[in-house]
Amino acid sequence: MKNLFFVAIAVTFLASAPAGADAMKHDGVKVQHAWARASAGAAKAGAAFMTLVDMGHHGDRLVAAESDLASRTELHTHIMDGGVMKMRQVDGIDVPAGAKAELQPGGFHIMFMGLKKPLVEGETLPLTLIFEKAGRVHVDFTVQGRMDTATMARGCLGCRIPSNGRSPRHRRERCSSRRCRG
Repeated sequence: MKNLFFVAIAVTFLASAPAGADAMKHDGVKVQHAWARASAGAAKAGAAFMTLVDMGHHGDRLVAAESDLASRTELHTHIMDGGVMKMRQVDGIDVPAGAKAELQPGGFHIMFMGLKKPLVEGETLPLTLIFEKAGRVHVDFTVQGRMDTATMARGCLGCRIPSNGRSPRHRRERCSSRRCRG
């Protein structure tokens, strides 16, 4: 009789495990491909990029980020102002229901201001994202190598028009890509 009791408990426990795991899989936000670019020299600012995927049916909103790597950690985006690309702090980043929000160079990103030490290629560093619904999500991001001048000379990351940021052709054609750096 005792064996039957323990078998019943084990079956109940095992049967409930996939449901719990499935609920975790389909609710909240999944973070993919979190990375940052290595610091250039003694730079006091850096940025982290990633893809946020809403696993539920209601969407969510990234409202803050926290890190001990810098004196301030903020949510930022780039905007065009009078033909000049400028960076601005935002109060949140929407993650639509069942969809993705891309945090990438030239668009939304996590900004580290007042870095306490340079971001070094190969490091894996912690970051806490704070969502309206999912709450606190702890993420480790990998620091990748800096972009060298040869890569920059190949052109805009979005439209591929050769540009060093001052190209007359690029300014004339006004690339609308969010990844554009020209």
